Amino acid sequence: MNLLLLAPAVSYVYWRRTGLLLGWRTLAMAALFGASFGFVEAVVVVYLRGTLVTLAQSGGTSFQVPESASTYQQTVSFLTQMPRNLRTIEIYREAATMAMLVSVAILAANGAKERFGAFLWTFAIWDITYYLGLWATLRWPASLKDYDVLFLIPVPWFAQVWFPLLVSALAMLAVALSRSSSHS
Repeated sequence: MNLLLLAPAVSYVYWRRTGLLLGWRTLAMAALFGASFGFVEAVVVVYLRGTLVTLAQSGGTSFQVPESASTYQQTVSFLTQMPRNLRTIEIYREAATMAMLVSVAILAANGAKERFGAFLWTFAIWDITYYLGLWATLRWPASLKDYDVLFLIPVPWFAQVWFPLLVSALAMLAVALSRSSSHS
Protein backbone atom coordinates (compact mmCIF):
# COMPACT_ATOMS: atom_id res chain seq x y z
CA MET A 1 0.00 0.00 0.00
CA ASN A 2 2.90 2.36 0.63
CA LEU A 3 3.50 2.24 -3.11
CA LEU A 4 0.43 4.47 -3.49
CA LEU A 5 2.75 7.38 -2.75
CA LEU A 6 4.44 6.65 -6.07
CA ALA A 7 1.33 7.36 -8.16
CA PRO A 8 1.38 11.15 -7.69
CA ALA A 9 5.19 11.32 -7.87
CA VAL A 10 5.57 9.23 -11.02
CA SER A 11 2.63 10.99 -12.66
CA TYR A 12 4.14 14.40 -11.87
CA VAL A 13 7.52 13.46 -13.37
CA TYR A 14 5.83 12.19 -16.55
CA TRP A 15 3.38 15.07 -16.85
CA ARG A 16 5.98 17.79 -16.27
CA ARG A 17 7.82 16.69 -19.42
CA THR A 18 4.74 16.65 -21.61
CA GLY A 19 2.29 18.96 -19.86
CA LEU A 20 -1.18 18.02 -18.75
CA LEU A 21 -3.96 19.46 -20.89
CA LEU A 22 -6.59 20.04 -18.24
CA GLY A 23 -8.22 23.44 -17.92
CA TRP A 24 -9.18 25.04 -14.62
CA ARG A 25 -12.86 24.84 -15.58
CA THR A 26 -12.58 21.08 -16.08
CA LEU A 27 -10.74 20.71 -12.78
CA ALA A 28 -13.30 22.89 -11.00
CA MET A 29 -16.21 20.79 -12.29
CA ALA A 30 -14.39 17.55 -11.42
CA ALA A 31 -13.69 19.02 -7.96
CA LEU A 32 -17.37 19.87 -7.50
CA PHE A 33 -18.32 16.30 -8.37
CA GLY A 34 -15.57 14.84 -6.16
CA ALA A 35 -16.47 17.01 -3.16
CA SER A 36 -20.20 16.36 -3.51
CA PHE A 37 -19.71 12.64 -3.88
CA GLY A 38 -17.18 12.54 -1.02
CA PHE A 39 -19.80 13.99 1.30
CA VAL A 40 -22.42 11.51 0.05
CA GLU A 41 -19.98 8.67 0.82
CA ALA A 42 -19.44 10.03 4.34
CA VAL A 43 -23.21 10.10 4.91
CA VAL A 44 -23.45 6.49 3.70
CA VAL A 45 -20.90 5.53 6.35
CA VAL A 46 -22.95 7.38 8.99
CA TYR A 47 -26.01 5.37 7.92
CA LEU A 48 -24.01 2.12 7.87
CA ARG A 49 -22.73 2.71 11.39
CA GLY A 50 -26.27 3.50 12.52
CA THR A 51 -27.49 0.26 10.95
CA LEU A 52 -24.80 -1.73 12.71
CA VAL A 53 -25.64 -0.17 16.08
CA THR A 54 -29.34 -0.96 15.50
CA LEU A 55 -28.45 -4.57 14.65
CA ALA A 56 -26.35 -4.87 17.80
CA GLN A 57 -29.16 -3.43 19.95
CA SER A 58 -31.73 -5.79 18.47
CA GLY A 59 -29.74 -8.87 19.42
CA GLY A 60 -27.63 -9.09 16.29
CA THR A 61 -23.87 -9.18 16.34
CA SER A 62 -22.20 -7.24 19.12
CA PHE A 63 -19.77 -4.63 17.85
CA GLN A 64 -18.00 -3.92 21.12
CA VAL A 65 -14.23 -3.75 21.34
CA PRO A 66 -12.32 -3.61 24.62
CA GLU A 67 -11.33 -0.07 25.64
CA SER A 68 -7.66 -1.03 25.71
CA ALA A 69 -7.61 -2.12 22.06
CA SER A 70 -5.66 0.00 19.59
CA THR A 71 -7.53 1.86 16.88
CA TYR A 72 -6.09 -0.65 14.41
CA GLN A 73 -7.51 -3.56 16.44
CA GLN A 74 -10.85 -1.74 16.69
CA THR A 75 -10.96 -1.24 12.93
CA VAL A 76 -10.11 -4.87 12.15
CA SER A 77 -12.59 -6.06 14.79
CA PHE A 78 -15.33 -3.85 13.35
CA LEU A 79 -14.76 -5.22 9.88
CA THR A 80 -14.65 -8.87 10.93
CA GLN A 81 -17.85 -8.51 12.99
CA MET A 82 -19.76 -6.80 10.19
CA PRO A 83 -22.48 -9.09 8.81
CA ARG A 84 -21.38 -10.75 5.57
CA ASN A 85 -24.27 -9.32 3.54
CA LEU A 86 -23.37 -5.75 4.59
CA ARG A 87 -19.71 -6.39 3.75
CA THR A 88 -20.77 -7.59 0.30
CA ILE A 89 -22.89 -4.46 -0.15
CA GLU A 90 -19.86 -2.38 0.88
CA ILE A 91 -17.71 -4.07 -1.78
CA TYR A 92 -20.33 -3.31 -4.44
CA ARG A 93 -20.59 0.28 -3.20
CA GLU A 94 -16.82 0.67 -3.50
CA ALA A 95 -16.85 -0.77 -7.03
CA ALA A 96 -19.66 1.62 -7.99
CA THR A 97 -17.70 4.53 -6.50
CA MET A 98 -14.66 3.68 -8.62
CA ALA A 99 -16.86 3.33 -11.71
CA MET A 100 -18.34 6.78 -11.09
CA LEU A 101 -14.92 8.39 -10.59
CA VAL A 102 -13.56 6.73 -13.74
CA SER A 103 -16.67 7.79 -15.71
CA VAL A 104 -16.24 11.42 -14.71
CA ALA A 105 -12.57 11.31 -15.73
CA ILE A 106 -13.48 9.85 -19.12
CA LEU A 107 -16.11 12.54 -19.67
CA ALA A 108 -13.83 15.33 -18.42
CA ALA A 109 -10.82 14.80 -20.65
CA ASN A 110 -9.50 13.44 -23.92
CA GLY A 111 -6.50 11.15 -24.01
CA ALA A 112 -5.28 8.62 -21.48
CA LYS A 113 -2.85 10.97 -19.73
CA GLU A 114 -5.44 13.69 -19.14
CA ARG A 115 -8.08 11.16 -18.13
CA PHE A 116 -5.73 9.68 -15.55
CA GLY A 117 -4.99 13.20 -14.31
CA ALA A 118 -8.70 13.98 -14.06
CA PHE A 119 -9.24 10.69 -12.22
CA LEU A 120 -6.47 11.41 -9.70
CA TRP A 121 -7.78 14.93 -9.16
CA THR A 122 -11.38 13.83 -8.66
CA PHE A 123 -10.40 10.85 -6.51
CA ALA A 124 -8.20 13.05 -4.29
CA ILE A 125 -10.93 15.62 -3.71
CA TRP A 126 -13.49 12.86 -3.12
CA ASP A 127 -11.19 11.23 -0.55
CA ILE A 128 -10.37 14.43 1.33
CA THR A 129 -14.04 15.48 1.38
CA TYR A 130 -15.02 12.01 2.59
CA TYR A 131 -12.87 12.42 5.70
CA LEU A 132 -14.01 16.02 6.20
CA GLY A 133 -17.62 14.80 5.93
CA LEU A 134 -17.01 12.07 8.52
CA TRP A 135 -15.44 14.58 10.85
CA ALA A 136 -18.30 17.08 10.34
CA THR A 137 -21.00 14.48 11.00
CA LEU A 138 -19.42 12.07 13.49
CA ARG A 139 -16.40 14.01 14.77
CA TRP A 140 -14.36 11.07 13.49
CA PRO A 141 -11.49 10.67 12.98
CA ALA A 142 -10.53 12.09 16.35
CA SER A 143 -6.90 12.04 15.21
CA LEU A 144 -5.06 11.67 11.92
CA LYS A 145 -3.46 8.63 13.56
CA ASP A 146 -6.81 6.80 13.78
CA TYR A 147 -6.96 3.70 11.57
CA ASP A 148 -9.50 3.25 8.83
CA VAL A 149 -10.44 0.63 6.29
CA LEU A 150 -9.44 2.36 3.06
CA PHE A 151 -10.84 -0.23 0.66
CA LEU A 152 -12.16 -3.76 0.69
CA ILE A 153 -11.18 -4.44 -2.95
CA PRO A 154 -9.36 -6.73 -3.65
CA VAL A 155 -8.62 -7.28 0.07
CA PRO A 156 -9.09 -4.98 3.07
CA TRP A 157 -6.55 -2.13 3.18
CA PHE A 158 -5.93 -0.54 6.58
CA ALA A 159 -3.98 2.64 7.29
CA GLN A 160 -3.92 5.62 9.56
CA VAL A 161 -6.06 8.47 8.20
CA TRP A 162 -3.08 10.75 7.52
CA PHE A 163 -1.85 8.36 4.79
CA PRO A 164 -4.74 8.61 2.30
CA LEU A 165 -4.94 12.35 3.00
CA LEU A 166 -1.25 12.75 2.16
CA VAL A 167 -1.55 10.71 -1.03
CA SER A 168 -4.61 12.74 -2.05
CA ALA A 169 -2.92 16.07 -1.35
CA LEU A 170 0.13 14.99 -3.36
CA ALA A 171 -2.10 13.85 -6.23
CA MET A 172 -3.84 17.24 -6.32
CA LEU A 173 -0.49 19.01 -6.23
CA ALA A 174 0.89 16.83 -9.05
CA VAL A 175 -2.09 17.62 -11.27
CA ALA A 176 -2.12 21.35 -10.47
CA LEU A 177 1.63 21.77 -11.04
CA SER A 178 1.63 19.70 -14.23
CA ARG A 179 -0.98 21.64 -16.14
CA SER A 180 0.28 22.95 -19.43
CA SER A 181 0.60 26.75 -19.27
CA SER A 182 -1.06 26.96 -22.69
CA HIS A 183 -4.23 25.28 -21.41
CA SER A 184 -6.38 27.40 -19.13
